[in-house]
Amino acid sequence: MDAARVAELAARAVVEKKGLDPVILDLRGITLIADYFVIASGTSATQVQAIAGRVEELLDATGVKLLHREGWDAARWILLDYGAVVVHIFQEEERRFYDLERLWRDARVIKIDAV
Repeated sequence: MDAARVAELAARAVVEKKGLDPVILDLRGITLIADYFVIASGTSATQVQAIAGRVEELLDATGVKLLHREGWDAARWILLDYGAVVVHIFQEEERRFYDLERLWRDARVIKIDAV
């Protein structure tokens, strides 16, 4: 499955769990870290874990394997690494603090409602 489709499925999982302000950043041509970041927020540790869990569940069901997960226990910022796609699920305060959208402002933003 291509990276764009993986990012779309991850974004769909975020929306299913009512993630806040989800975006996909297209990083192709900007960095070698990943082709796409999927970024969203939750209002609590429980919601952040629920969103991340749904992303994992949906992608696993389609044969996309998780390479690495960080931050599950504290659930302030959970990072799910799928290689070409990295999913960042934040609590709102952490998202504002780290502001990945500003750090990667050269990336094209893909609207989630278009997914």
